[in-house]
Amino acid sequence: MRTDSSPGNLPAREHLPAGDAGAPVLDVVIPVYNEEKDLQPCVLRLHEHLKRTFPYAFRITIADNASTDTTPQVASRLEAEIAEVSNFRLEQKGRGRALRTVWSASDAPILAYMDVDLSTDLNALLPLVAPLISGHSDLAIGSRLARSSRVVRGPKREFISRSYNLILRGSLQARFSDAQCGFKAIRRDVAQVLLPMVEDTGWFFDTEMLVIAERAGLRIHEVPVDWVDDPDSTVHIVKTATEDLKGVWRVGKALATGSLPLDRITRPFGDDPRDREIQDVPKGLARQLVGFCVVGGLSTLFYLLLYSVFRQFGGSQVANALALLVSAVANTAANRRLTFGVRGGGGAVKHQAQGLVVFGIGLALTSGSLAALSAASSDPAHSTELAVLIAANLAATVLRFLLFRAWVFPERRESMVVASHQPAPTPSSPTYSTQYPTGQLPHAPLPQRQTAPQYSYDTQFRAGEAADQSWRDATMQLQPVRPSDNTPGDPR
Repeated sequence: MRTDSSPGNLPAREHLPAGDAGAPVLDVVIPVYNEEKDLQPCVLRLHEHLKRTFPYAFRITIADNASTDTTPQVASRLEAEIAEVSNFRLEQKGRGRALRTVWSASDAPILAYMDVDLSTDLNALLPLVAPLISGHSDLAIGSRLARSSRVVRGPKREFISRSYNLILRGSLQARFSDAQCGFKAIRRDVAQVLLPMVEDTGWFFDTEMLVIAERAGLRIHEVPVDWVDDPDSTVHIVKTATEDLKGVWRVGKALATGSLPLDRITRPFGDDPRDREIQDVPKGLARQLVGFCVVGGLSTLFYLLLYSVFRQFGGSQVANALALLVSAVANTAANRRLTFGVRGGGGAVKHQAQGLVVFGIGLALTSGSLAALSAASSDPAHSTELAVLIAANLAATVLRFLLFRAWVFPERRESMVVASHQPAPTPSSPTYSTQYPTGQLPHAPLPQRQTAPQYSYDTQFRAGEAADQSWRDATMQLQPVRPSDNTPGDPR
């Protein structure tokens, strides 16, 4: 996987301005290889549809993947006859390589692609790109597996498609429903940072791009589509499936080892409502609760295991006290490091001492539960003892978290609040590689992420305020733009 880094991260999404009439808002790429028969009908039909229904300027780009038939001549003729058609020739095959090359060079703010067979109904094109134009989403995909989709294809392709998406969900925890539908769109600012992280140059390109985007927290919009299978498709199913499985393994390994710099495509402070300072909602509480629950669950299993071992050599009270003591020390150490983010040895002894006080409270609860059980039954079963101990531990868990957060580790949260109000140091300029893979074009780096300015709580600002405190409307209305028939020359 590529691990080259880029300064800064993505800017906040905004509604795209209408721009000039000659500047394309949408660039639809059609990757082709030896499609001399279908290319011209596809382009003419797509161009007619866009002219009739799309309210903004557009461009259709033919990406020729080293065709050996008359496809280049057909593409050149279409480019000469239609002002909104562009032709791009690559000397190497690969749909992923073609998309990365053309998208990297395009000046349109919205980039899309579709297969040359036009299996997807074109009425889904405007719903596909509308969330990207409005600033709602970062990527958009057509889905043949949505409930409202209407799909006509054979059982073999249906089985392969659904099996592949089940593999993605099981191995890469993908939440999008259809990775390989040839009907996708992406914002250009996202593509500039995301595409260099995608290694595949073939059919797995789509899947790899979507998985990385989803793991980085980008918003993916899905559009149900009407889709009719092309019986003359030249895709080799077995070979493609094999390459896809290799890609799944490679991407899964990169995600597991942390070699993908996902922070390059995160959104800045203020774009995610979870990052906002909300009164009476403690910052970081949700993350700490998750960490505490995970540590607590593992500690409970560790405690029950120790209790079962110690119970073989003594009574229930002694076994409970020893098991709770050992597990409490481990629990405090784990919560100190993982839940509350305290590193280093400073204050470790104090934290353990306070943790033992919390342990005493837990001991009182569990011992009292065992005592009550013994009073109720002279010889309770071992399974009954475990059930009572689990209930007592659950009751003690809530109190343990509150004591940890408010008493044992309060200085960590206070230091985080103080640090958040300090100006961020200016990072030194890193050195980046100037080598680019075949078919990939360099692009200008995105600006450094700036620390959000601090304002008093009694000050209110409108959405969309610029850094220089000038006002602008972040929800400006787009005016329909269409190149007129007398627009001179190619809008490119």
